[in-house]
Amino acid sequence: MILNSLKVKIVGLVALIVICTISVASWYQYSQQKRMIEELAAQSSKVLVESIVNNIQTSMKTGHSGDISYILARLKSNDYIKELRIVSPDGKIIHSADQNDIGKMLSHKERDALSKHPEDRFYFSSEENVFDSYTRISNSVECQGCHHPSQKTIAYLETEISLQTPIAFIRRGQINTISSSAVIIVLIIGALFAFMVAYVDRPIRHMIVSMQRVESGVFESDPVISSSNEMKLLSYHFNLMVNKLKDLVSTTVMHERELARAQEKLAHHHETHLMNLRLEEQLKEIEGLNISLEERIDEVEHANFTIADLASELEQKNTTLESAVERLSTIYKVGLAINSTIDIDRLFNLVVKTTTTALKAHIGYIILYDAASNSLNVTNLIGSGKLIAPKKSIPLKDTSVSAWVIRNRQPLLIADINQAPQFDRFSDLGYERKSLICAPLMIKDEIIGTISVVNKIDDSQFTSDELEMLTTIAAQASISIKNATLYDEQQQTYLNTIQALVSAIEASDSYTRGHSERVTRYSIEIGRRLNLPMERMQVLERAAILHDIGKIGIDLSLLHKEGKLTASDIKELQQHPVIGMRILEPIGFLHDVRTCIGQHHERYDGLGYPNRIKREDQLLEAQILSVADSFDAMTSDRPYRKALPVDIALKELADNSGSQFAPEIVTTFNEIIEEGTFFRSRHNPLPPIMLSKTVAHA
Repeated sequence: MILNSLKVKIVGLVALIVICTISVASWYQYSQQKRMIEELAAQSSKVLVESIVNNIQTSMKTGHSGDISYILARLKSNDYIKELRIVSPDGKIIHSADQNDIGKMLSHKERDALSKHPEDRFYFSSEENVFDSYTRISNSVECQGCHHPSQKTIAYLETEISLQTPIAFIRRGQINTISSSAVIIVLIIGALFAFMVAYVDRPIRHMIVSMQRVESGVFESDPVISSSNEMKLLSYHFNLMVNKLKDLVSTTVMHERELARAQEKLAHHHETHLMNLRLEEQLKEIEGLNISLEERIDEVEHANFTIADLASELEQKNTTLESAVERLSTIYKVGLAINSTIDIDRLFNLVVKTTTTALKAHIGYIILYDAASNSLNVTNLIGSGKLIAPKKSIPLKDTSVSAWVIRNRQPLLIADINQAPQFDRFSDLGYERKSLICAPLMIKDEIIGTISVVNKIDDSQFTSDELEMLTTIAAQASISIKNATLYDEQQQTYLNTIQALVSAIEASDSYTRGHSERVTRYSIEIGRRLNLPMERMQVLERAAILHDIGKIGIDLSLLHKEGKLTASDIKELQQHPVIGMRILEPIGFLHDVRTCIGQHHERYDGLGYPNRIKREDQLLEAQILSVADSFDAMTSDRPYRKALPVDIALKELADNSGSQFAPEIVTTFNEIIEEGTFFRSRHNPLPPIMLSKTVAHA
């Protein structure tokens, strides 16, 4: 009987709709958040794998293969990284962050996954909320010293990232959402139930009691019901009906004696008529109740709109949370990017480009502070993602933003330049400032410069959150810049030491004095004409300077021998490229230079020494060095002969073009000499040629 009540049905229907709506929304939100976390884990795993592979390749190139386990262990120190391992194609663990795992085999399930996935990278999420990723490590040229070239895959990099923390966070949020939703549902149902009792159920019960009294013959008017206009109108008409009915009954009783007989016949008809009237009134009352019910339904719809507004507010809070996660992810990616290179110029451009992209800035640049000269040196100026200005110096003045940051050793946010008249509106770099952030680059207590981003792409203003983000990036970049500077200095120290050895060799022999310098000059000019990229020009220059370093291992008496060389003498002299390669073998960053030195006496037709390397396997830089070295040797005095004239040496190059020398290189060198602006008297000093400059920092 209670379940058949109108108020119970209405309240139950509304409660069911609200519960279903909130349940579906909560389930959908949880699914989306979990999918988002898995996508973020995939992106983080990809960036992590790229960083690990780069570090591993660097270690392999420098001959420090033992550092691989240390790299994995250091990366695994992060709480969210569960496992970092390198496994062979058959599932054996080669390297691992946990030394106890090395030499063990993967589980049968994991080995099946390796054999069933031909792609270079695949991953899956387990039921334990672990994101497991496998990345193929292909057999590159650098790896073929340890692995056979026919082996396409040398290993797999396995990374396991724990999703437990974000999943637990989502579940806590879901529990909180369900709890708050349950409270809201209870309040809505309670309010709706109270409303139905107060404004619908109670007035209707009162009307029913009055009707029952009228049916029993008690014609008394009841007080007017004022809970609502509809109920007030209904009670008014009901009382009016009762009064009229009372009058009619009185009149009927008065005339009953006189018309008893006639009324007897018509009594049934009269009662039927009265019942019809009563039914009509009741129909009107029902219509009024229907109108009131429609109004209650409108109120329920309004309550639904209120619930929708609450859901929208919750979605907005989720968007704010996603924005915070995105900022943290950006800082993490920037950190991985700037730690992936040790080339100082590339590092500057990489830091500025990633920072301007992350902060959606129009312009970005790094300024280095020279404490000795008290000046500011701009390393680069990037606008709209492109390098738009070369290196230059700017004065250190009071109206400079970078000068203020350097003096105060703290970051500066200028949301609107109009509110900071103490600073220049127009920069010395040639652009107008509107909004900017500048953060110091510091190593402990030493400030080395600043990093700045200027003018938002959408013309909005920078915020304090973005200032905090730039400050974090600056702290990471400072360490990377310092490391890159130390690496450059170490490289230059190596080169200076080796070049001193070359100079010592030439100093002991008047016939070869200045030979390496001239060969370097010839080689660099040929490389420029052939449009070699800067990194290959650096390899060419270093190889030209060091190409005869192997003569350290040759007997000096043989080098100074004036008579005809025997076959044994020639064989011993032909070992100096091999000796040079052995000398440079411990220096990892000179790998291509060492290869070039070992090939500079190979022939274009593949019949050269010491290894008779085929033409297609020779470095272009080695072919250039071969032409330059041969020309200078022919035009230099030797113990066993005098220098040849330039035209005879050029003819000798042309005669051996296509057999000993590469034809296009011989042609280019002939054009250089025939121009008459490059070749100088052998008695005049040559200007120094140094492409490999150490970048100086304050």
